[in-house]
Amino acid sequence: MTILDIIQIQEILPHRPPFLLVDKIIELEPRVRIVGIKQVTMNEPYFVGHFPGAPVMPGVLQIEALAQVGAILALREFEDRDTKIPYFTGIDGAKFRRPVMPGDTLRLEVDVLRIGTKIQRMRGVASVDGEIATETEITSVIADRPTR
Repeated sequence: MTILDIIQIQEILPHRPPFLLVDKIIELEPRVRIVGIKQVTMNEPYFVGHFPGAPVMPGVLQIEALAQVGAILALREFEDRDTKIPYFTGIDGAKFRRPVMPGDTLRLEVDVLRIGTKIQRMRGVASVDGEIATETEITSVIADRPTR
């Protein structure tokens, strides 16, 4: 069941393709837990160079996908979210357990460890077919969007 589709996600997150790394949200418990899905296709721009003939989704992008799912959970708490932007401040204990390749459905589960008005700390697990691909703890800050 889809809780948030790609259009609704873009109403919350500032990210846009090709750097938007979540396709839909399928579970959401405000301030507690969120689960997103990323369909990994051969059309991803990073597969051109990572790696020709043996495409693998970079681990750092798997962490970014987890962070984006966590940012959806955090940004939903802000009425003025159009003026906010999430920034990484820490990635702890990252482990990469299996490669993620074109055709995989990446399940992005994020549990809140701490959620505040500025600092967020969450634990994320990315999996494919029930097998853990990546796990980490992410710390981020929700800041005012810079103006130019």
